[in-house]
Amino acid sequence: MTTLRITPPALLVSRRARRIVGRNLLYYRRSWLVVVSGFFEPLFYLWSIGIGIGHLVGSVAVGGQLVKYTAYVAPGLLATSAMNGAVYDSTLNIYWKLKFQKIYDVALATPITVADVAVGEISWALLRGEIYAAGFLVVMVAMGLTSSWWVVLVLPAAALIGFGFASVGMALTTYMRSWVDFELVGLVTLPLFLFSATFYPLGTYPRGLQLVIEALPLYHGVAMLRALTSGRIDIGIIGHVLYFVVMGLIGLSITTRRLARLLQP
Repeated sequence: MTTLRITPPALLVSRRARRIVGRNLLYYRRSWLVVVSGFFEPLFYLWSIGIGIGHLVGSVAVGGQLVKYTAYVAPGLLATSAMNGAVYDSTLNIYWKLKFQKIYDVALATPITVADVAVGEISWALLRGEIYAAGFLVVMVAMGLTSSWWVVLVLPAAALIGFGFASVGMALTTYMRSWVDFELVGLVTLPLFLFSATFYPLGTYPRGLQLVIEALPLYHGVAMLRALTSGRIDIGIIGHVLYFVVMGLIGLSITTRRLARLLQP
């Protein structure tokens, strides 16, 4: 009780949430290929579409300047890497732990709280997305697809993308009733991947469709990373940052309330 009186509650939550992250690190240390496997899908897209089709397309006009198609596509695929890592771990894996392994029922018998579980698991999913993004960024730099010192902020921006998708992904997972429901995950992420200005400039779409795309979360991630890797920074990047902050906080709030309802009598 003395510790509770002298230690800020937020710090206690952070410490206990790290136990959840540490548990995941121990679990995956012998199956690290499972963790990094999702990194390769966007990388293959970069090689096949960015490089292959890039030779045919040449350059695209962005902000009145011509940009090599490969350099245009790469930030979008980087954002997709961050999304994939966060979504994979915050949906299927969480459902397995929640419904079958019953890990959280055991965890709540300790000083760990529902908030700690939510923060810990979202942090781990965010970290997985960050691993994907870091690997992809190394490839981009090696291929000369970055042209600005703003690229040093790409990984923090990718972490923000991971936070948004991991929080919402885990929140939605608490509503899943069976494995069949996870078909909806692919039904959502695939259109996000294809229609978030990942492969084509936003101006190629009709204005009505542009408004829809501008509301999509991955579009904001793509636009944010594209600005950082190209150095074309403007006031609009603040809107992209706020989008993911709000998205992540809403998802975290819903996740915490849902876990409390599902796990606590």
